[in-house]
Amino acid sequence: MEDFAAGPGSGPVVVILEPDAIARSDWLSAAQRTDRFASLARAGRTLHAAKPRARVYLDGGHSGRHVAEKQAVALREAGAATSGDGIFTNVSDVHSTADETAYARRVIAALGGRPGLGAVIDTSRNGNGAPKAGEWRDPAGRALGGTPTTVSGLARIDAYHRRLPVGEAAGGVGRPQGPAGSFAPDHAYEPATG
Repeated sequence: MEDFAAGPGSGPVVVILEPDAIARSDWLSAAQRTDRFASLARAGRTLHAAKPRARVYLDGGHSGRHVAEKQAVALREAGAATSGDGIFTNVSDVHSTADETAYARRVIAALGGRPGLGAVIDTSRNGNGAPKAGEWRDPAGRALGGTPTTVSGLARIDAYHRRLPVGEAAGGVGRPQGPAGSFAPDHAYEPATG
């Protein structure tokens, strides 16, 4: 982390720290969770020490994964309220921006609502909102969501970001595509045409 923190220039930098590292931490043993959360908190401190203008966002999951209060407990353990500047939600997922905005605000409130805590929402494939129940990875009918910006005009929402490049497969089941990370033509065409 020290090497990474030394890399960015002196200007503002935004770090989306370890997607799925917190929201999926239920799968870890208690000792593994403790280690992971300590590592994330240390990463946030290291980045801020090296780059005082850095904004570090930790994994807030998404509105369909955990209730806000549960996610806030894990985020607190990972230092989000002390070593971070907020949370990111919806990474490579499809929940609507409105749902994610409401969810992010609930998580931040459950973290104690410290001034300055904000959220970054991934809008790379959420333009048509959540798909049918059971369709969660690479569902059909995707569209690009809100344009990436650091000026959302909404309280506590610091930015919209497109984490998943258009056309990149997330590794779903039941659709003709390659493994996660590979280019899938239908994933490029659908979002572009809405």
